[in-house]
Amino acid sequence: MEIALASQQSQNPLRVGMRSARNVAPCVMVIFGATGDLTHRKLLPALYNLALEHPLPPQFTVVGVARRPFSNEEFRQQALDSINQFSRRRPVNERVWDTFSKGLYYHQSQFDDKSGYEGLAKLLEQLDQERGTGGNHIFYLATPPSFYGTIGDLLNSAGLASQDGNGGQGWSRIIVEKPFGHDLESAMALNKELNKAFKEDQIYRIDHYLGKETVQNIMVLRFGNGIFEPIWDRRYVDNVQITVAENIGVDSRGDYYEEAGAMRDMVQNHMMQLLTLVAMEPPTNFGANAVRDEKVKVLRAIPPFAEAEIAADTVRGQYGPGMVGGEVVRGYRQEPGVNPNSRTETFVALKLAIENWRWAGVPFYLRTGKRLTKRITEVAIQFKRPPYLLFQGTGTDQMQPNVLSLRIQPNEGISLLFEAKVPGQEMQLRSVNMDFLYGSSFGVEPPEAYERLLLDCMLGDSTLFTRIDETEYSWQLIDAIEHAWSRSLAAALPQYEPGTWGPKEADALIERDGRTWRRL
Repeated sequence: MEIALASQQSQNPLRVGMRSARNVAPCVMVIFGATGDLTHRKLLPALYNLALEHPLPPQFTVVGVARRPFSNEEFRQQALDSINQFSRRRPVNERVWDTFSKGLYYHQSQFDDKSGYEGLAKLLEQLDQERGTGGNHIFYLATPPSFYGTIGDLLNSAGLASQDGNGGQGWSRIIVEKPFGHDLESAMALNKELNKAFKEDQIYRIDHYLGKETVQNIMVLRFGNGIFEPIWDRRYVDNVQITVAENIGVDSRGDYYEEAGAMRDMVQNHMMQLLTLVAMEPPTNFGANAVRDEKVKVLRAIPPFAEAEIAADTVRGQYGPGMVGGEVVRGYRQEPGVNPNSRTETFVALKLAIENWRWAGVPFYLRTGKRLTKRITEVAIQFKRPPYLLFQGTGTDQMQPNVLSLRIQPNEGISLLFEAKVPGQEMQLRSVNMDFLYGSSFGVEPPEAYERLLLDCMLGDSTLFTRIDETEYSWQLIDAIEHAWSRSLAAALPQYEPGTWGPKEADALIERDGRTWRRL
């Protein structure tokens, strides 16, 4: 069953994320790590698509910074190749590319070379005059986190970190990728380093999950519809399940994954962002601090784990070798860059409580892992079952709970599972779905997450970026679990078959509460 949506637009739409009514000021985006994978797979295609769909002014300029000796023309050709391969809008529009490519420049420098930043400052001054960018600069750190502090210091020493650049005109902002720290201590130290050069309102900690259409639609679904918010609490909700599953292994990321693991790689950032949006109270408005204030309140309401609770309410696992789709696949310990005796988790399941008036007594179950059955990210709100008394004696064996599921990827959309009578003389019930799919309902392809987030940074809107206190509260929770795990190295690390939904211990975690994981 599919919901038919009217095509007429609201006279007063809730705007969350991309705000097309606001104009982007001419600016320069400096990308450190311009020859890296992130830049070519995500950033350059996202910027081109923004130019194609007209939110960017013609003066918009990109300066790529990296160690390799490329000319402007070589960098432009590489950008064209990346857009041809990875852009969601293909083939390249020659007229748009001609304008966009004229604003692409390359600057060779080591990330720790002071003279390179002096040269960058001269180039930016030249571009501000020639292209009319007015001293507005965004610095995107598509580099390993170990360079964040160094780049911030050298930008500051070159006079590029000031909020009021170009003689009192213009602005400077810095975007940093996850992971923001490895634990609470390193996150606080990293923020202290960045704060030497940049104020908190200049720092944009990016999490691409917050740019996804369905993630932003969580707030509109809850607060823009009178039928959902009144039942979005402990009186009607039985449990909430958040699943972030991947069907691939770590592949070439073994070195990174050995340091991070599933907990740091996915739970601390992506999954905590999803949890806070689902659980937060209505903000007073959609301003950046109003929204992020409510998200922080959720994190503060999650009680710290006691040692015994960590053993009972968390599960970790590691995928072993096996067969997937008729092909032999390696186990995690056989992946390149992985210690053959590694105890790094590739799967995590945990049960969280939120001790506030809205959610007291409602468990939040989270699971994420590599080499699972399929690639899917979903938030499922499972409501309490209705009383069975009315249907006794009708042949109905069991009333299924209503479930509101938010699909983040793939096939972004929303589904509502409810009970309906099967046609016929007998009273038989069957679960059916009402589905909302972005692609078929609106007839347009939603923009990529990076497109929305890059545009918001240009607009100075930090709503969908992570504030430092969000980061610190989430690290406090993760640190408690990681420390307990590190003290129990002798404990077994369950192996699970690739292509399954993880170790059997994860099923036991939720089944002891009389519940089961959703079948996805």
